[in-house]
Amino acid sequence: MQNTEPNRGDAEVEAGQDTSRVGAGDEAMNQLMAEYEAKLGEMRELLLRERAELDNQRKRLQRDLEQARKFANERLLAALLPVIDNLERGLSVNADDRSGLQAGVELTLKELLRVTSANGLETVDPVGQAFDPERHQAMAMVEVDGAAPNSVVAVLQKGYVLNERLLRPALVNVAQAL
Repeated sequence: MQNTEPNRGDAEVEAGQDTSRVGAGDEAMNQLMAEYEAKLGEMRELLLRERAELDNQRKRLQRDLEQARKFANERLLAALLPVIDNLERGLSVNADDRSGLQAGVELTLKELLRVTSANGLETVDPVGQAFDPERHQAMAMVEVDGAAPNSVVAVLQKGYVLNERLLRPALVNVAQAL
């Protein structure tokens, strides 16, 4: 039989070609999807590795901070060991020799003050200075001849400053205006 409808045969031929093109397009699309899925898998794996690395870094930092806190006073305490040794020696001395004991305690105090000063501790001993409520705590107002009003006339307990931060205020008596 002869094809009496020329357009219909051409349409079938074109449809067959389109099917082959669509099949080739599907194959290319499938290949492209496979490439993207592989890249997506690589990116997921990279993301997981980065998260694990960040988590490990955070844990390592926490461990380092704990170690720093735990041993922060190591240098200070090592410097205080000779003071402890001197106090123990002073206690082992015969109690009848008071002058020797007093001299030993004075030397031990000097050593202790040297260690604390080397570690940033300063004494606040404000006799004769103007009263400073930031560094002093007034215990009483007293009338004193010859003392300027609002000046410190007596220190009941020394204060201390650690690296320019007040550790303990000095307890003082302050001169009252006459």
